[in-house]
Amino acid sequence: MTAMLEMRGVSKSFAGVQALRDVTFTVEPGEIHALVGENGAGKSTLMKVLSGVYPFGSYEGTITFDGEERRFRDVNDSEELGIIIIHQELALIPLMSIAENIFLAHPPARFGVIDRDAVYARTHELLAQVGLREQPDTLVTDLGVGKQQLVEIAKALSKRVRLLILDEPTASLNETDSAALLDRLVAFREQGIASILISHKLNEVARVADRITVLRDGRTVDAIDCRTEPVDENRIIRSMVNRDLADRFPKREAAIGAPVLEVKNWSVYHPLHPERQVIKNVDFNVRRGEVVGIAGLMGAGRTEFAMSLFGRAWGTRISGGVMLDRHATDLSSVPAAIAAGLAYVTEDRKQLGLILTDDVRKNITLASLARVASHWVLDDVRELKAASDYRNRMRIRSSDVYQETGQLSGGNQQKVVLSKWLMTDPKVLILDEPTRGIDVGAKYEIYLIVNELAEAGKAVVVISSEMPELLGICDRIYVMSEGAFVGEFAADEATQEKIMHAIMRNRALPTSAPAGELMGDMRP
Repeated sequence: MTAMLEMRGVSKSFAGVQALRDVTFTVEPGEIHALVGENGAGKSTLMKVLSGVYPFGSYEGTITFDGEERRFRDVNDSEELGIIIIHQELALIPLMSIAENIFLAHPPARFGVIDRDAVYARTHELLAQVGLREQPDTLVTDLGVGKQQLVEIAKALSKRVRLLILDEPTASLNETDSAALLDRLVAFREQGIASILISHKLNEVARVADRITVLRDGRTVDAIDCRTEPVDENRIIRSMVNRDLADRFPKREAAIGAPVLEVKNWSVYHPLHPERQVIKNVDFNVRRGEVVGIAGLMGAGRTEFAMSLFGRAWGTRISGGVMLDRHATDLSSVPAAIAAGLAYVTEDRKQLGLILTDDVRKNITLASLARVASHWVLDDVRELKAASDYRNRMRIRSSDVYQETGQLSGGNQQKVVLSKWLMTDPKVLILDEPTRGIDVGAKYEIYLIVNELAEAGKAVVVISSEMPELLGICDRIYVMSEGAFVGEFAADEATQEKIMHAIMRNRALPTSAPAGELMGDMRP
């Protein structure tokens, strides 16, 4: 079959660092072509070259599309041909509606006036395609990260797509929504739309890809035709990291002690809709040296629960009791929560966890400035030493602690966020989607850090949409659905089937509350 796209001999460097080295990459019409590799392997760089983010002249090599060489000056040039890229970093305007975001650049108009009826009707169609039930006039700021990702995909579908590039499209989605999105890609394939799928979730790649290309250190190191040969995840991992991972989840001998955090009858209402109860009188505990997981579908209330505990950073009309080391504790503000021994690693590290324009040193010490100050004046030497120690301890790959954090790969950015909170010396560390958007090698390193924390006697809470991850690293798992805990399993009893059964059984139960109260504008 004649290729729709051919990229030949593509090389790209940044300030002397070679990001791509003579890469060749092709896509056939109606094909799903997966592009995999560790963070920093060059996947996103290659796609930015293709889409015109890095214009012609800033790289070496050629791009041929529909049999003609193309020299894209910017993204508009590639979009005119139907090449649409959805970046891992969302490009939405929070205080505008879903409809306004989708049609911001190309609204339907009649006689030079925006046709709002057409905008809303088309938006309804697009939201149905990606599985969103929100209204077109819903503000993006009221959506969680996962739903915002779906809005980005709807925005791309509003254009004349021939080749859709998705950079980690399911990183913010739970398994149910990820499966729905992958089914959508298969439907696109049947319509003749080709897709390039960048993903670290190898099970998803194996499920839908026609071909897989593996990049390592800016080079093509393996190519698999899934139509003619079996997909071996171990082979892909070896190609990605240039080594074997004997076990996807490192082993740990649990030594679980007394309860550290105990939550009783915790209730939280929505900050924008104070009549809506989001967290419904839940009880929760985690012990010293224990890793406790919280499983649930998008909208279950997991993030709201964690943020409301962490200094009431989310929600209103919060009630209930909290005990740390069996003593009543004040968690009425974020500083109070930090002082009491709580730390919260947000699911959205780029927007809420880091200052990307600041260097690694400043991000690591940001929550512990008193520890690197003398008489309320920041001590540069102490700050440098503390940041350097954590860089070495957490194996952060950067040129030095003065490197801008935004220049690091996703896995190393996550290690910087972890370092920031570990420096506060917490008793309880809450990790919200700690491996979202990072590769299998970096995930393994995060799991090792979690094990080290538990072995040091810390209590660790992990919120994750990846059930295999929870089953692989947790000692105990709570199951959350519609703001309540509906199941609890020890590690040796838990299975994906039991967790999903607990969720679905709860959803099937009748309730006197209106559906809107249960499923409203919750974040994942």
